[in-house]
Amino acid sequence: MLSAEKVLIGRRELAKLPDFGLKELKVKVDTGAYSSSIHVSSCIENNGQLNVVFLDPNHPAFTGKTIHFDRFRFKKVKSSNGEIQERFFVFGTICMAGICLETEFSLTHRMGMRYPILLGRKLLNNRFIVDTSKKYIHPI
Repeated sequence: MLSAEKVLIGRRELAKLPDFGLKELKVKVDTGAYSSSIHVSSCIENNGQLNVVFLDPNHPAFTGKTIHFDRFRFKKVKSSNGEIQERFFVFGTICMAGICLETEFSLTHRMGMRYPILLGRKLLNNRFIVDTSKKYIHPI
């Protein structure tokens, strides 16, 4: 650890998201992204409730379980290629590097991407220092 307040992490880490029923997921640290995002296979708003299925059947951590959210928002986001997308955002706890934090995730389809979760600056700032030469510094 470099200082009392910030934890050193690598460009890839392992995390769990207990609120979403997800354990031991590989996450990509993306200092170029503002918000964090997570891959979903299904995301349906119904009567003021958002029903979400995280990951997809091809992912080893896929549960197929639908998670219900009463607290969510819908917002426009500019993707890495400059395209404007409208996405749902939900709050959930992420645990990594020995720390558990509540953060906001945008819900998106990342089918075919190596990492189902990207962690952006909103989560990283003032909490972590990223060493891009390292991977998987912290076990779950």
